[in-house]
Amino acid sequence: MRLFLLSLSFLLNPLLLHPLGLRPFALGSPILSPRLAVRWLTLVSLVTLILGCSKPAAITSDTLTADVIIDNARIYTFDWGEPDGEGNPTSKAPVIAGNWSPDATAVAIKAGVIVAIGSSAEIAPHKGESTEIIDAMGATLLPGFTDSHTHIEELGATLDDVNLKGVIDEAEAIARVVAHVEANPVPAGQWIVARGWDDGLWADRYPSHNALTAAFPDNPVLMDGTNGFGAWGNRLAMDAAGIIGGAPDPTGGEILRDANGEPTGAVRNRGVALFRNAVPPLSDERLQRRLVNGLQLMADAGYTGVHHAGVDTSLMAAYEALAERGELTLRVNAMISERDKPLMKAWLTRGTQRLGDDNKLFVHSVKGYYDGSLGARGAKLLEEYSDREGHIGVSGEEYGFFTEEISAMLQAGFQINVHAIGDGGNREVLHFLRDNFARNPELQKNRHRIEHAQVVHPDDFALYDELDVIASVQPPFVAEDKVWTEDRIGHARSAGAYAWRSFRRNNTPLAFGSDLMGYDWNLFYGLHSAITRQSTDSQPPGGWFPEEKLTTEESIRGYTSGAAYAAFLEEETGTLEVGKWADMTLVDIDPFETIAREPAALLDGRVLMTIVGGEKVFEAAR
Repeated sequence: MRLFLLSLSFLLNPLLLHPLGLRPFALGSPILSPRLAVRWLTLVSLVTLILGCSKPAAITSDTLTADVIIDNARIYTFDWGEPDGEGNPTSKAPVIAGNWSPDATAVAIKAGVIVAIGSSAEIAPHKGESTEIIDAMGATLLPGFTDSHTHIEELGATLDDVNLKGVIDEAEAIARVVAHVEANPVPAGQWIVARGWDDGLWADRYPSHNALTAAFPDNPVLMDGTNGFGAWGNRLAMDAAGIIGGAPDPTGGEILRDANGEPTGAVRNRGVALFRNAVPPLSDERLQRRLVNGLQLMADAGYTGVHHAGVDTSLMAAYEALAERGELTLRVNAMISERDKPLMKAWLTRGTQRLGDDNKLFVHSVKGYYDGSLGARGAKLLEEYSDREGHIGVSGEEYGFFTEEISAMLQAGFQINVHAIGDGGNREVLHFLRDNFARNPELQKNRHRIEHAQVVHPDDFALYDELDVIASVQPPFVAEDKVWTEDRIGHARSAGAYAWRSFRRNNTPLAFGSDLMGYDWNLFYGLHSAITRQSTDSQPPGGWFPEEKLTTEESIRGYTSGAAYAAFLEEETGTLEVGKWADMTLVDIDPFETIAREPAALLDGRVLMTIVGGEKVFEAAR
């Protein structure tokens, strides 16, 4: 019966509304496009077939010819239920005495949907003259990975802007910009943007404008930090941004000043917006190209979907234009930026929607910003920073969290996803949600999320569970932030940082992401960080606060079924089952075997193929 309902819901969509009120088409679209008419006709046979099928693992009737068959694969469907809070697999999981085995070897796809999954022999009847056969050659096929916290336009910008990832000091950062401009001449007066220096690691040694101004006297230059909570610019950029003598600190931000009180050219937290707002906006065409490029880079990395955190008016227009033209490569959950009040007001009228005719763009959530970053000492803490006496960070209205407007969106049925880093920020956001639920208890069902959930007080894990809040976390954080986290909050409070096992023990759903461009989005890196709690050099031995490690199954689920649940799509993706979208990631290693044998070898994994709706959006040379 479940298979019938899954297939029927897919069949009727877009004629049926999503359970949360998501509309399948933008206003003015036809009820049924020619492409969907074909899907309707082909899926009629699918429903008929499934109604008479007693074994969902494989359909043996030869009445349905697949468009695509993937064979000779090590398939983990994850269609066996969640592990418990300690990571112990359910009795239906394909594991014996700790040894995991694939639960299928072949899968058949029709009209973008999985129609059969099982052994090669069971799938063989679905092969027809027109069926494309993909020989996986023993590679591992997993449910499609989704990055639950991204900034796709920033990723796309890497093809235009200067990459500062990994620079060790100011001199190297400036040298990279000089090399870029020598290879790509820039007219005088045009902005130069560079991104990626570590604004957490450099928190006590932010550069001044002097060397940058000397190197670039004729172009405004913005040097944007890894996490967007630190930046510096040259004199022309400072002038354009209004960072001049006597300028006040912006709400929730800081302009760094020298001994004479003059701006140095560096800013923290919301001060970064002064520079960013001064950069001329991109044309519609260029912004759309950045999104397309960013999504393709994610497809190349094995992702079938992304959640874009903080989409403003221009980005939303670009996404809608791409969706209307059918040019979105991956599935995108676009979170409305609460800093764009006109956009929130517009969507308050429109309501939650899914746009386009191919289930690629979803708008049902709002991204809120409650406090700053831990590295830049902007995260709101319950007690003062260990390395800055008397300072507890910044949060709430002071940081630009618009309580009234966000409450209105929440009360209208939108999912609210709030950036909260510190234990004080997390507690205050939880209380904000609790107060809103008191007005309408039904709103608690809308799977609200706290983005990052980086430092949580021991008393507040239970409140996450009580309020049904999802923790949207980023495994790479622990690999990179551990070098300074204990400096900021001390050893004792660090036990509640990146505490994913504690969340699991308290029945809190986890959705995994990268927060790119701040951190590497390589899925093997993310898995390695969650499972080992080590950096790429396997340090520290045993892992940082190893009691918070997750299992391989839990970690993969964070990017698959967990991400699907966080986007209300668990009935359509996140596991490999008959009736679900054919979203899959093919990799050259078996993560279960690799972790059991040599955890560090996981970092050497390669994505071989990314499939979205049965279509290859990336294929590596083999």
